[in-house]
Amino acid sequence: MFYPVLMLPPPHLPPANPDEILKARGAAHRPAARFEPYQPVREDDGWNTPPDAALLRTEIATENPRRIITRNQSPDVPFDRSVNPYRGCEHGCIYCFARPSHAYLGLSPGLDFETRITAKPEAPARLAEEIARPAYAVAAIAFGTNTDPYQPAESRLGIMRGCLQVLHDWNHPVSIVTRGHTILRDLDLIGAMAARGQAFVGVSLTTLDPALARQMEPRAPAPATRLRMIRALADAGVAVRVMAAPMIPVLTAHELESILAAARDAGAATASMIPIRLPLEVAPLFRDWLDRHHPGKAAHVMAAIRAMRGGRDNDPRFGSRMRGEGVEAELLHQRFRLARKRLGFATESPALDCSRFAPPPRAGQQLSLF
Repeated sequence: MFYPVLMLPPPHLPPANPDEILKARGAAHRPAARFEPYQPVREDDGWNTPPDAALLRTEIATENPRRIITRNQSPDVPFDRSVNPYRGCEHGCIYCFARPSHAYLGLSPGLDFETRITAKPEAPARLAEEIARPAYAVAAIAFGTNTDPYQPAESRLGIMRGCLQVLHDWNHPVSIVTRGHTILRDLDLIGAMAARGQAFVGVSLTTLDPALARQMEPRAPAPATRLRMIRALADAGVAVRVMAAPMIPVLTAHELESILAAARDAGAATASMIPIRLPLEVAPLFRDWLDRHHPGKAAHVMAAIRAMRGGRDNDPRFGSRMRGEGVEAELLHQRFRLARKRLGFATESPALDCSRFAPPPRAGQQLSLF
């Protein structure tokens, strides 16, 4: 029999929980978040009782925030407002920069991030309220900036579709970043908005190797599925950006040109690339994943990452965190620029039209003649 003991956090990740069976999970541990003073540790009490192992399943909780639009002033991103219908992400990408955000809930950026998801079912109603305020100034709202709005739970909850319906009805521009195939369910709304110049989609494609993708992004669609997503979106008239992000030296960086070429052939119009970044709790989780899945390459991968990050696992400085620095980073960016030019990608994403923003007509309201 095992029982929890509270103690100061150990210098390394705790051992995996023997009572849990993990299937298609990125992390293998539940390390305490940075705000927690204690780390639960399992100890054998000497009775040698075999663990009653059970499959770890995803739990969905709900949250009803008073506001749904998040504002930011970061110089590193091209938007000033975003909406995230979910906290946490079941895709389980081991490198995900959003993992540390689970610490604000008192949950672990490890397994909790991908198994304890918080959904916001009232997001469409809150969104309609906020954009209806007289003082609201319209600008594109970004979705998928923290966690994926089309992660598995969306297929049955439909929160993202509700938000899109609000924006569609108000003629409000939107940009979406995703790797979830459920976006194709909403092609009717996204296609109609794209025809008005009000929708733009970025599809994340990190590797073309399905086995590697399965390890890194265990519950995300396979690379071939994401290429089909790009094709379907492009065929519906939606401008698509392929996001080769993150690029991981040694593991995926050698695929950069192949990723861009495959996406171009599928219909992507623009492209972007970001080297891997490992903020806060992501760094030890990623190192542990390397040791489990690619032990022979682990030291090489981390040495190359540190070469791009000033000798550290991560560099959080504005202006540097999205680009990296040094010879390794500059070579990667040069390769990207050359491939983008050779493949004929546009250098800028299309501007979204804010001029049509207006309240939707109410039932019985007289329609305008103009």
